[in-house]
Amino acid sequence: MNLDIKLHKGDLPDEIEFSDKIAIDCEFTGLNIERDRLCLLQISSGKNDAHIIQFDKDTYDAPNLKSILYKENIGKIFHFARADLLFIKKYLGVKVKNVNCTKIMSKIGRSYSDRHGLKDLIKEFVGIDVSKQLQTSDFGGELTDKQLKYCAQDVVYLHQIYNSLKHILQRENRIDLYNETIKFINTRVELDSASFKEDIWSH
Repeated sequence: MNLDIKLHKGDLPDEIEFSDKIAIDCEFTGLNIERDRLCLLQISSGKNDAHIIQFDKDTYDAPNLKSILYKENIGKIFHFARADLLFIKKYLGVKVKNVNCTKIMSKIGRSYSDRHGLKDLIKEFVGIDVSKQLQTSDFGGELTDKQLKYCAQDVVYLHQIYNSLKHILQRENRIDLYNETIKFINTRVELDSASFKEDIWSH
């Protein structure tokens, strides 16, 4: 597959417009919100494209991107939205509207499997065995071509995965359960932000 990958410094260009559904992923220096920072945010329209925004760590001033994240008429597909939304909230100051999460979709719909990672979903629904070797590489500095391709692969397949999982949820009469569950996602992020990491529903 030939990917159309574009790297943008600081923000999306003014002329870029997206349709009603985009895929989003983020890269961090680590997963500790108190220590680590948001480095990149990738967006795909679902047409083998990836726009990769590399942030200025001193300002995070990205008005064009923030405007898109706020828009309720643009659906945003994440994989493990919980982590991405937490870093977006802290560093961009945005509560993202109209969110879907393929990991949550998979956990509710694919009860025949206990493997819900993005690599597993790409392999099942796209038929490609992607490498996650660069998952733990340094995204805080200059980016290599291999890193850019890795970042692109994290978003270019999400539309297809989303559609496949939605079909399973509808077929198994679990779509309403998923829709009610995903409404909680921003509250889950608020709990994470307030350091409530455990299952608050447990005894």
